[in-house]
Amino acid sequence: MGFNNEEEFKDINENEANPENPNQSIGPIRVRLPRGEQLIGIIEQRHGGNKMMVACLDGKSRNCRVPGRLKRALWLRPGDIVIVELWEFDKNRGDIIFKYTPTQVSWLKNKGYLKSEKLEF
Repeated sequence: MGFNNEEEFKDINENEANPENPNQSIGPIRVRLPRGEQLIGIIEQRHGGNKMMVACLDGKSRNCRVPGRLKRALWLRPGDIVIVELWEFDKNRGDIIFKYTPTQVSWLKNKGYLKSEKLEF
């Protein structure tokens, strides 16, 4: 018939992640970085409802909340790395606007944004 299945699908299989090497990725990782009044933080404690205590990179612990539009979309636990947007009128409070995935956290560590979760916070 003229079809050689091994040659046809060889290119496709080379682009897939190698199951023997779990650190290999298929494409580039896009990571959202904080801008302006935003900081990276780690959730320390949940206070109930949509409020929680977050330790930020600047060394301060802030009382933060999850906005209503993200309340059902973001499932947060203590130890999660998040982006906090500070309130304009009270810099000791903020809104949690983004949660990093484990892959994104490892990228942040590799690029120097986070040295280590234990050392930073």
